Amino acid sequence: MNDTTRKPASLIGDLDRYWLRLTLFAWAAVSIWYLYDRWGYIQWLSLGDTDDNMRLMQVRGLLQGQGWYDLRQYHLNPPQGFDIHWSRLVDLPIAGLILLFKPFVGTAEAERLACGIAPLLPLSIAMIGIAATVRRLVSPIAWPLALVFLVASCTATLLMFYPDRIDHHGWQLAMLSLTVAGLSDPKGARGGAIVGVASAVSLTIGLEMLPYCAMAGAIIALRWVWDRAEAPRMTVYALTLAGGSTLGFALFASYADRVLRCDALTPVWLSVMIAAGAFLFLLGRINPEQRWLRLALAIAAGAAIAIGFALVFPQCLGRPEQVSPELARNWLDNVREAKPIYRHPFRTAFPIVTLPVIGIIGACIATWRARGTPRANIWIPVLLFLVFAGAMLLWQTRAGPAAQLLAVPGATALAWIVLPWCLGHRLLLVRVVGTVTAFVAVSGLFAGLAIQYLAIDPPSKRTKVVDNASGRCPTIPALDPLNKLPPQTIFTFVDLGPRLITVTHHNAVAGPYHRNGDAILDVQHAFGGTPENFRAIARRHGATLLLVCPNMAESTIYRARNPGGFYDQLAHAKTFPWLEPVPLPKKSPLRLFRIH
Repeated sequence: MNDTTRKPASLIGDLDRYWLRLTLFAWAAVSIWYLYDRWGYIQWLSLGDTDDNMRLMQVRGLLQGQGWYDLRQYHLNPPQGFDIHWSRLVDLPIAGLILLFKPFVGTAEAERLACGIAPLLPLSIAMIGIAATVRRLVSPIAWPLALVFLVASCTATLLMFYPDRIDHHGWQLAMLSLTVAGLSDPKGARGGAIVGVASAVSLTIGLEMLPYCAMAGAIIALRWVWDRAEAPRMTVYALTLAGGSTLGFALFASYADRVLRCDALTPVWLSVMIAAGAFLFLLGRINPEQRWLRLALAIAAGAAIAIGFALVFPQCLGRPEQVSPELARNWLDNVREAKPIYRHPFRTAFPIVTLPVIGIIGACIATWRARGTPRANIWIPVLLFLVFAGAMLLWQTRAGPAAQLLAVPGATALAWIVLPWCLGHRLLLVRVVGTVTAFVAVSGLFAGLAIQYLAIDPPSKRTKVVDNASGRCPTIPALDPLNKLPPQTIFTFVDLGPRLITVTHHNAVAGPYHRNGDAILDVQHAFGGTPENFRAIARRHGATLLLVCPNMAESTIYRARNPGGFYDQLAHAKTFPWLEPVPLPKKSPLRLFRIH
């Protein structure tokens, strides 16, 4: 064997043998690039989402001595505070990084570095899960292509891992990556344990991935129905799901989550996980030989859980947030990411759905090609999971990051068929142009390129003006002058409250968190009602300052819904004897008033 033959063979062997360390090396390279590219944002603490700001406030509370199980945010709606329906699990890496850096760079810089680095930690798990899945389903050396697709094409997914995106979505996507890796694991007990632990961790963090956890459990049960040799996978999954959920509840459930609420891992959902684990474990131990009997037992177990849930927890049969009809109508029903993908403009929807569609097509083709082989038994569960993730987009657009992530194995399988054909073609034009074209098509990159030149749903100039105006309001240069005033409660927009309390020493009245619907409605009623009504509500909350951001999206809603209301009058420069303008720096996008 000559050297030219030995070198490719050695390279292929190394890609297979050292896939884990090479994946971590790729993660390190991506992380370094993100930190370099986003360094300016990190230094300005550009926590773009309200939840990211609130997460940092939760971590600050923990480090300043707030109780482990006390997740109230006392800087919102003081003095009683704002109940937050999260857990401390995601706080831990952020707090750990702050404590690590603080002795060297001080508290403020330690927070900036922690917020920049923390979101990249779950990205490593997501990359490992996808690489492991593709190695089993496509080829032991196909995982680098999958990582390229993940980093280059999963735009909605990667946004959840950007520096400063410290909310919990990145960790839940990482658990979803482990879930699909567990479903594709040929070793039943190990695969069941991975799915069970990943589901329990995800549920401990929050209920956003509950449908995916339920689907993963259903797929494991269906595998057992079809093949009783899958019993070890199901029994281990049952034990880890029930045990992991119990441990997660004991370690991380807040005081407020120890009642029968429907929006977190409370006794409601803990009971469901324990019951589901108990049923699946018993079925796996009984493990009858007849397939029809296994199917009947699985259906009976599912029906028992569903009926028991409806009878014991009827309050949770509706929407889990359990908000008032008025708040649902004025707020939750209008959250853009909670609307189906087909309710969004084509310019928004097309780049999100392209890769999931390609992934489903690729998974279908790969499953068909694997028919009659052991690999088909691995592809079918992944295909079901992928189709389910794509269908979730028809329910809520916020399913886009998960759908793109889970589409990577299917897209990689399709590329593994198409790209070698192009590269091996006798025509040079096909080998060069065809390969590049095939890569751009199969990866879904064409969607992002094409949308720039399509004259469909072009953003209006008005939208740009509003976005530019509102985008400056949450920045540190805009809000920092408020720190020159003594600490007090400021009445401001719901969506501006979390940012205000994060970068200033002031308190706010409300933030966009459903457990505190009364305070949110107070803000809506205050801005939409009469001036006298605003003054009374502000007094009741102890607010002494009013802060507004003209043209912020929330402000346009108040003007559109309540013409002639307090905010509409204020926006038209009407003055009130009890409202005194407070000077701010020249060109400030904010307007500040003292409430007498």
